[in-house]
Amino acid sequence: MNAITTSQSNIKLISDVASLRADIPALHQKIWGKPLAYLDNAASSQRPQFVIDAVNNHEKHNHANIHRGVHKLSQRATNAYEGAREKVCTFINASSSREIIFTRGTTESINLVAHSLGLSQLKPGDEILISWMEHHSNIVPWQLICERTGAKLSTIPITDCGELDLEAFDQLLSERTKIVAIVHVSNALGTINPVKEIIDKAHSKGAMVLLDGAQAVSHMRIDVQELDCDFYAFSGHKMFAPTGIGVLYGKKALLENMPPYQGGGEMILTVTFKKTTYNTLPYKFEAGTPHISGAIGLGAAIDYLSRIDFNAIAKHEHDLLEYATSRLSDLPGARVIGRARKKTGVLSFVLGDIHAHDLGTILDQEGVAVRTGHHCTMPIMEFFGVPATARASFAFYNNRNDVDQFIGGLRTTLEIFSWTKSKNSIVR
Repeated sequence: MNAITTSQSNIKLISDVASLRADIPALHQKIWGKPLAYLDNAASSQRPQFVIDAVNNHEKHNHANIHRGVHKLSQRATNAYEGAREKVCTFINASSSREIIFTRGTTESINLVAHSLGLSQLKPGDEILISWMEHHSNIVPWQLICERTGAKLSTIPITDCGELDLEAFDQLLSERTKIVAIVHVSNALGTINPVKEIIDKAHSKGAMVLLDGAQAVSHMRIDVQELDCDFYAFSGHKMFAPTGIGVLYGKKALLENMPPYQGGGEMILTVTFKKTTYNTLPYKFEAGTPHISGAIGLGAAIDYLSRIDFNAIAKHEHDLLEYATSRLSDLPGARVIGRARKKTGVLSFVLGDIHAHDLGTILDQEGVAVRTGHHCTMPIMEFFGVPATARASFAFYNNRNDVDQFIGGLRTTLEIFSWTKSKNSIVR
């Protein structure tokens, strides 16, 4: 189960990007006759063949429901599923696999904590502290809980460069603060937040801390024990695994005291019409048949990532970000949204008065995949006074050729809109 296959043993160091790109089948195609430059990794990363093969092998040979089955296929599926849980545990350095809850993604992980912990422990006068740079999935669940409990939701402001205002955080944090829910890395800005400092300060006031790690886990090494966070949430599809699988890490003592989020299936020990007793961790929070192949794919993605130096990944992606930012800055009307001192490979920008959706459409015609819109971070767009941005986001398999194709597409966009404006002026 934990053995590395022959194909995986051929994974190269980050210095050999060409070899790593060869592992990603989706990159070897043309879009509108152009080579694909995939720069939408913050939305969903592409999967290595190794991960695809692991999922396909399960579906071909070992598809069965897990737990309690006495037949061979069920035993294989169970072993692979629980093996993936152990891999996640090791990957983020949790103290026990019982602290690893499989969910459908970061959104469900946050909702689990909000509804289970929030509804059971929050009361009027308590405060939840989030920030202006949160994804909607780390805003809306807390709003819902505040409406139901009478707790108050407060927000940490951000600076003009896209960093958290830590002085404001210090002022907002108090003994009334029960939960601090903060994004580790901003999906819209790329900002890497000083989460260890935030955690230590929150704990000094008796508050628990949840980190939204969706944009962090594939770009840096995560050690939940070193961070000392109470909860850590992330998704598989942003770290080269299938969609529909996610993880909630929670400290064992906290999870044990939280009521189940959903009922039925695996989360029970006994059921009568008078009383139901709940299963032990982690199964208490995994009601129903889980995404078995997704978990197996996540385990394979972790196997793959574990063969690559995360420091090298960070350096490579930072170099791409610097190169792309420099080249973008040469274009007329270009404005980068978010210039934090510490960033991952996320480049959000506007280009003159060209709407982001128009920009993304023309880039697609040039074979370049980027994300356009508000990125589920409407408060950020409000703060910077823009309706939307275009966002290029990098992974370890991207290279300078991708950046050059991206910049070339932006130049084409400028030419098209310059010609259109000129034509309209003549018509008038």
